[in-house]
Amino acid sequence: MNLEVIYADPSLAVLNKPSGLLSVPGRGEDKQDCLIARAQQTWPDALTVHRLDMATSGLVVVARGPEVQRLLSQAFARREVHKMYEAVVDGSPPEAKSTVSADEADGSGWQDIQLPLLIDWPNRPRSKVDWEHGKPSHTRWRCKSGVSPEGTTRVELQPITGRTHQLRLHMMAIGHAMLGDALYASPEVCARAPRLLLHARHLKFQHPQTQEWLSFETVVPF
Repeated sequence: MNLEVIYADPSLAVLNKPSGLLSVPGRGEDKQDCLIARAQQTWPDALTVHRLDMATSGLVVVARGPEVQRLLSQAFARREVHKMYEAVVDGSPPEAKSTVSADEADGSGWQDIQLPLLIDWPNRPRSKVDWEHGKPSHTRWRCKSGVSPEGTTRVELQPITGRTHQLRLHMMAIGHAMLGDALYASPEVCARAPRLLLHARHLKFQHPQTQEWLSFETVVPF
């Protein structure tokens, strides 16, 4: 089984999940091949800590044993894990205004999307913006230099919360759906890429056993 290992030690492993592979098993015999099943072929004690959508590629950390799983899950819940994604979206999102908060280390560019999200049960697996019942959801994003098809923009995305399909839905909601997104983009925008152009590029967290900060970066495959 194909498994791209970025880092591994006796406590955890960081893997690069390809687009099209489930993070965890689905329903049915045809949905048993997934990232955690492949990881357990190498480490029988491997356990899921967080997930990426099937269509999304990029970095995923798995725990070795229930105690490390608990500690890493707590770090995610406390928002102590730093994640950065990269995507290509339709159109040209407006650049951020020059005024930024004083705590911006890099100077400028970040913008916020805060739209409450809710699972759209009649249309699963989709989610939707729901101002009455939705859960608070927060994404930071900015335009990024780099090659992208004409009429599109490359962006960096930082999820502050972790709702289902949050990044995809938030960008669609402001008028800039991701290329290749079969759930939220128009058929025309979806057809502009052979896969969802969303990749979990960067992951940084404190090792639950050694307390050392670990930082990982992968090449964006689009």
